[in-house]
Amino acid sequence: MKANTIEPQPGFAIKLAATQPLSNKTAVKSAPAARPRRSNWWRLSGKEGVLFLLALLLIWQVISTFHFKGAYLFPSPLVTSKALRASLPELLKGTWSSFIILAPGYLLAVATGIVWGLLVGTTAWLSRLFSPFARFASPVPPTIYIPYAIALLPTFRTAAGFVVFIGAFWPVFLNTAAGTASLPQRYRDNARILGLKRTEYLWRIVFPASLPHIFSGMSVGLVFSFIMLTVAELFGASAGLGRFVQLYADYADYPRMVAGILYTGAVVLLSMELLEQIKRRALFWVK
Repeated sequence: MKANTIEPQPGFAIKLAATQPLSNKTAVKSAPAARPRRSNWWRLSGKEGVLFLLALLLIWQVISTFHFKGAYLFPSPLVTSKALRASLPELLKGTWSSFIILAPGYLLAVATGIVWGLLVGTTAWLSRLFSPFARFASPVPPTIYIPYAIALLPTFRTAAGFVVFIGAFWPVFLNTAAGTASLPQRYRDNARILGLKRTEYLWRIVFPASLPHIFSGMSVGLVFSFIMLTVAELFGASAGLGRFVQLYADYADYPRMVAGILYTGAVVLLSMELLEQIKRRALFWVK
């Protein structure tokens, strides 16, 4: 015998809904709709940074109007903007000179730090071999190497490039090794099941999974690279952003000196923003 089954007929759900009590339907219709929250014009969401910069500009203007000992060290924003406009050709030339030194040292540090970090993070004996040296050498401030590098290397450009490399290498390497070490165990198990070779495992599994840590190290390394470059240019450069600031500080031309500081900050900001855009495109799955 076949069990009696009830098959739903077409329109059954509609008929069933029509049989519900009228009071229930009216109760649903009479439920008040949530009113959209109106945005008030005085809300500051997303504008805090701009307001903070405007407040700093106002404080700067107020300080520059006071007459006190050392007031000449604080040129007004208007005077500084005029000095910046007048010094722009020289600053652009200094930017080119600085980036000729910065770019090779930083890019070499990124490439070396990523490759070495992947190897150390995935090889147990290599990690035991290199980790004690990394813990000893990475906390040493790279500025210590500047006089020695200038005395040892043949040209100032190679010495400054070496210092930039040291400043960027350790953040990239440490973050890459940390990202590699934090790789989930299931990724390793799947790679063994698929029979991936060593290079395929590093390139297709470990490297993409470590990209968030790698970009964090690249951001920190870029900041350190600018710091090391500017400090190195204070020692013996004939051109560059750091040399520009030092030159006009020696001549007590403080409007140009402050203009050089602000311009250098803008260059660093634009470089960091460029790296952030590359990060967003590379890590499109991270929000």
